[in-house]
Amino acid sequence: MRVNGVRFSIDNYAAWAPGVSTIDAWKRWAASPFPLIGDAEPNVAPMPVMLRRRAGFLGKMALEVSYQCLGDRTEVPTVFCSRHGEVSRAVDLLTELARDGSVSPTGFGLAVHNASAGLFSIARKDQANHIALASGKSTVEHAVIEACGLLADGAPMVMLVTYDHALPPVFASFQDCDEQSYAWAWLMVPAQENAIHLSWDDVEGQELDSGDMPGGLEVLRFQIGEQTQMQRIVGKRRWLWSRHA
Repeated sequence: MRVNGVRFSIDNYAAWAPGVSTIDAWKRWAASPFPLIGDAEPNVAPMPVMLRRRAGFLGKMALEVSYQCLGDRTEVPTVFCSRHGEVSRAVDLLTELARDGSVSPTGFGLAVHNASAGLFSIARKDQANHIALASGKSTVEHAVIEACGLLADGAPMVMLVTYDHALPPVFASFQDCDEQSYAWAWLMVPAQENAIHLSWDDVEGQELDSGDMPGGLEVLRFQIGEQTQMQRIVGKRRWLWSRHA
C-alpha cells in the first residue's frame, strides 16, 4: 500500500462565521461545536468600499479572513478553495437567463470560482499568484497539497483560504453534510516545530464517508483543538491529519 504525505506549519490564522469571530470564540466552538448560523456579515473594513460592495456574503467572509491573516504582507501566493463557491449567484444567473435570455456580465464575473481571489488581488494591488480550486468533500486536502507544492517550489509562505456556506433551497435535496457558513485562512510556511502532517491512502472495499460536518470545519476544529490525529474518509480515500512537536 502506497502512503503519501506533506508537512507544513501555520504561522498565522484567522476564522470568521456569523456570531463567531474571535479566536477565543472559535476555541469554545472547537471544544463543543454548535451550528454556525445567522445573517450577520463581516465588515471587511480594509477593502475599498466600491470593491467591497461587489462581494456577496460568501466573498465577504473569504475576504475578511484573508485580510486578517495576511496583514500588510505582499507578494504571498494564495490558494482559495471552496467546495460550492458562489453557487447562490450562479442560481440567480440561471434564473435570470431563463427569464430574460441574458445575464449580467458583472454578475457572471462575480460568480466564477476565483472571484474572491481576484477582488482581493485588485483591492491590494498585489500581483502575487493566486489559485482557486474545488474538489468535492476533499477540497481542503487538495488545497493543502497545492499550497505545499508552492512551498516546495520555493515560496517562503502561502496563504490558504477556505470558505463555504449552505446550499440554496433548489439544491437542498443534494446536500450530503450539515452545510454551514464559515471562512478561515492559514498562513502556511515550511514545516518547523509543531508541524502538521497530512497523509493519505486508499481504503479497500466499500466506499465510505465519515462525519456530518463540512470538511473545512472538521479540519479547522483539528487545527484549533488539542487532537494530535484526525481521520477523514471520503469515498475510497483516507486522509490522516496529525501533528508532532
